Amino acid sequence: MRLTLPREVLLKPLQQVVNVVERRSTMPILANLLMQVSREQLALTATDLEVQMVATTTAAGAVDGATTVPARKFFEIVRALPDGATVSLTLSGDRLNVSAGRSRYTLACLSADDYPASDELEVVERVRLKERDLKAVMDQTSFAMAQQDVRFYLNGLLLDVDGTVLRAVATDGHRLAVAETAVESGAQVRKQLILPRKGVLELNRLLETGESDIELEIGRTHLRVRRDGLAFSSKLIDGRFPDYEAVIPLGADKEVRVNRDELRSSLLRAVILSNEKYRGVRLEFSPGVMRVVAHNPEQEEAVEELEAQTQIDALSVGFNASYVLDALGALSGDEVLLLLRDAGSSVLLRELGDSKVRHVVMPMRL
Repeated sequence: MRLTLPREVLLKPLQQVVNVVERRSTMPILANLLMQVSREQLALTATDLEVQMVATTTAAGAVDGATTVPARKFFEIVRALPDGATVSLTLSGDRLNVSAGRSRYTLACLSADDYPASDELEVVERVRLKERDLKAVMDQTSFAMAQQDVRFYLNGLLLDVDGTVLRAVATDGHRLAVAETAVESGAQVRKQLILPRKGVLELNRLLETGESDIELEIGRTHLRVRRDGLAFSSKLIDGRFPDYEAVIPLGADKEVRVNRDELRSSLLRAVILSNEKYRGVRLEFSPGVMRVVAHNPEQEEAVEELEAQTQIDALSVGFNASYVLDALGALSGDEVLLLLRDAGSSVLLRELGDSKVRHVVMPMRL
């Protein structure tokens, strides 16, 4: 195997795949990247057996071959080379020689034959949509995923494809985030798949806000996402996600219309004097006014008052301020709508005039 290409051309696919590599693994070869050169195409593959990433780039004049190379060392070397450098890679036995200008490096390789083979994906549905749309719904929901919950199906993001609509849903049992977008070609049959936390984080890191299309290939146990020069695949969590639509409060007839930035600023100030462990605040409503009240064990108190368009009279509900702040950060627009039912029910937050992004925060007793 032999190839020569500009540093920038090699660095981009390396940056895309290197984070998949586990820093600590019981299998030494999983600390390596699989390098394959075929028909003047360089393919770099990284996997932790749960998530796999394959990035490709053109390598004109390259000689075919394959090996595995220490991922972090190789990436750090290429990243540290000067801009505009030309990198030459030559495989000699079980050593990869890397040269650029006057710099020479030799890396110990492991056989490509020992690299874990990727599972063949039996595609049952294909969905096409704009890359920016998938990134948007993941950004608006993924923060609500659980972390290391015994209910393993909550430690991921639900992708619910129903006809020409794709919904991303996340919950940790205390809050719920739902965002939806239209797809260009949808599923023939409704599909619900749970993408594990690492898969969500890696995919979200790769997605860009451009106009390009991406394709979701849905298998029985895997999801593959394809775009130009990149293929990402992840195992799916085998479990049943809760009925998220049942969590969205019905009959929430008490409306509050408030400036999003003002509410966010009030919460950030009030939470300074809240209980550090629970970060609870009380939202109090009266006609035309909303108050954010916080207390702590030292008997300190914060009261923030702001204008709000509401006819609610004498309602007070406690919430975790962090959850409300996360929801406000995922919404856009100058004003948000809070929908409540009574002092013991959850609050539904959404943008004014747009219900595609909805956040539900459960109440807490203060």
